[in-house]
Amino acid sequence: MIALPETAPTDVVTAEGLDTGVSCFPSREQYHDLVASFRDDGFELLADLCAVDYLTHPGRQLPDGVTPERFEVVVNLLSLSKKVRARIRVQVPENDPRVESLFDLYPGVEAMEREAYDLFGVLFDHHPDLTRILMPEEWEGHPLRKDYGVGRVPVQFKEAPGPR
Repeated sequence: MIALPETAPTDVVTAEGLDTGVSCFPSREQYHDLVASFRDDGFELLADLCAVDYLTHPGRQLPDGVTPERFEVVVNLLSLSKKVRARIRVQVPENDPRVESLFDLYPGVEAMEREAYDLFGVLFDHHPDLTRILMPEEWEGHPLRKDYGVGRVPVQFKEAPGPR
């Protein structure tokens, strides 16, 4: 397991990842600074950012010191030069689903944060254009939330065979 960067915020909870060099569980207040410390330590690529809704799995296992919340934002960072990866998992409460945007650190994250906002309703503070990316602007709700109604829009297939 790799160590946290020297400039990382203190008292960030870490755990050995199954397929990563390190998994970190910062608080929302530590999140942006932790990612910045990894970037400054040679993690050139933010490979992925996604959101997860744990509404139906409230008792999932997390390291000691991490309080589970309904939502989690997961960031995968790669250091191509060191050949290691890091996973950042920040807990996001349902009653205030927001974290700091990473756009100022990794501009390529812009669309990934918009997707997490659009589909899960997680807000990214200081994002340059936090608007829907997949759903129409007038769409109500966030379709990947576990409590979102199923089958709200009938699917229509072009050139589907009609009744016989």
